[in-house]
Amino acid sequence: MGDSISEQGIQNRIRISLSRGPTRLFRNNTGALQDQNGRMVHFGLCKGSPDLVGWSTIEITPEMVGQNVAVFVGIEVKKPKGRTTPLQKHFIQTVEKAGGISGVAFSLGDAEEIVWNNKFRSQHKHDPKL
Repeated sequence: MGDSISEQGIQNRIRISLSRGPTRLFRNNTGALQDQNGRMVHFGLCKGSPDLVGWSTIEITPEMVGQNVAVFVGIEVKKPKGRTTPLQKHFIQTVEKAGGISGVAFSLGDAEEIVWNNKFRSQHKHDPKL
C-alpha cells in the first residue's frame, strides 16, 4: 500500500519548505460563515484565489531589464484613529524588507501614496499601465 498524503499535508510541505529561502508563503483559506447575528462573513482573498499566497524576492539582473516583474502589494486599511497590531506592523515590515510594497492606509489617498510612490513607480506616478 502506497503512501497517502492529504492535500493539506502537501500544502504544509510546500509552504514550510519553500518559505526557508527568499520566498514566503501563507495559507489562504477562502469561504464564508454566518456570524452570531446571521450575517455572512467572507474570508480569504477571493473566490478562485490560490491556497498559498505570498512573495518571492528576486534580484533584477541586466537580462531582465525591460521585462515586467510582479511585486507583492499589501495594504492594511484602518478607519481614522485606527491602530495596527504588532503582528500587522511586523507583516508590513517583512513585506517591505523582502522587496514588496506594503503600508497602512486610512484613505484612498494613503493607499495611492503607498502604491504609486514606491521605489518601483516613483517617476511614473498614477500610471496604472506600469
